[in-house]
Amino acid sequence: MVQRFAGRVALVTGGTRGIGLAVARRLVDEGAAVVVTGRKQEALDEAVAALGTERASGVAGRVDDPEHRAAVLAHVARRHGRLDHLVNNAGINPAWGPALEVDPGVARKILEVNVVAALEWTRDAVAAGLSRSIVNVASISGTSSSPNIAFYGVSKAGLINLTQQLAQELAPTLRVNAVAPAVVRTRFSRALYEGHEEESAGRYPLQRLGEPDDVAGPVAFLLSDDAAWMTGQTLRIDGGASIAPVG
Repeated sequence: MVQRFAGRVALVTGGTRGIGLAVARRLVDEGAAVVVTGRKQEALDEAVAALGTERASGVAGRVDDPEHRAAVLAHVARRHGRLDHLVNNAGINPAWGPALEVDPGVARKILEVNVVAALEWTRDAVAAGLSRSIVNVASISGTSSSPNIAFYGVSKAGLINLTQQLAQELAPTLRVNAVAPAVVRTRFSRALYEGHEEESAGRYPLQRLGEPDDVAGPVAFLLSDDAAWMTGQTLRIDGGASIAPVG
């Protein structure tokens, strides 16, 4: 595999499973040293072992905890002495149903983790010397109405707009882009397809749900110098859903 990230260091939040782990694996395969975060130490240890301890390490904690962010960036500085790439992947969706039915406290928590934490990770990483690029993992639900995951969609719409704001503010030093996946076969999104996967897949022109590696490749592209003249963009990864005929 092409070593686009040889000698570089990447930080991936929420990197213990699903899309985050696939992104971390892709970056390691292309030569990067990677630091991943996750809430549970056991899952984090398993992810680091799978990635290879010579190139990967992890720090456990909550993504919206300022002390955790400080500990992660201190770890990056001690272990690597530099930081080239940031992937804001961690996110939550504890609410199911219409936006009008979401508990206000839950809505605030979703925004805190999915939007504000991404802002804070970016702010702190920039202060710590982040040097090249950022990718925010948004969602296709942030580009239109999203029944049953309504407020999650609101938060991802906020993340897409935050991507544009940060791209403007951090240019020309840093590039900031986002990806917007449709339904990917992960534990996080299981409720969206479990028990009716064939029907769900049939709605996509490519006739299948996404896999974590389907997102990892585009994220690596946006982080890499191959996307050197791209910033402020949100790349849809949706199996053709956005071009599917209505009805």
